[in-house]
Amino acid sequence: MQIKHLIITLLFLCFGTSANNEETLTWNNTRKLTWEDFKASPNPNSDAVALTASGITFGYSLKTSGKRIVDFSASVEAHFYPNKSWYLTDRADDYILAHEQLHFDITELYVRKFRQQLDRLVVNQNIKKQMGQIHIAINEALDKTQKTYDKQTNHSINVEAQEYWNNYVKEELNKLDEYKSP
Repeated sequence: MQIKHLIITLLFLCFGTSANNEETLTWNNTRKLTWEDFKASPNPNSDAVALTASGITFGYSLKTSGKRIVDFSASVEAHFYPNKSWYLTDRADDYILAHEQLHFDITELYVRKFRQQLDRLVVNQNIKKQMGQIHIAINEALDKTQKTYDKQTNHSINVEAQEYWNNYVKEELNKLDEYKSP
């Protein structure tokens, strides 16, 4: 059975911690997305059944002694943006919702990869530059993976490819379990 749905996913890459009061959902292993989380009005010019907006937020603080950086801490989270995400009520189903959830799960996967790389950093005077470079590289890799996911699954139409991605992302998340969101 071939599912005739076209899903376009929009990935918002957030650079730095959001300073506005935009509603977000932080990725959580025990809470999956529901259609009620998709609050934006559908785009009438789109062929898509649903659109997911998710991305990475990143912030850090430095501890200094005089002019020397002596320590740092960082916060990295996967967020879903309800007011930028939408679906067509008459065409959406649980299969498409699972496809959209996997986009959010992929965002969490790259959050874990980001945390892993930050964990490996040694405090030095170039730490801000290093964190910035990691941030850029992670966002580029995330964007590439999201596009590959949609291309290979044909936006969920290719059921076999969808199943492959479901298993792949689950396995990759498990490998990085020590870096999961609290």
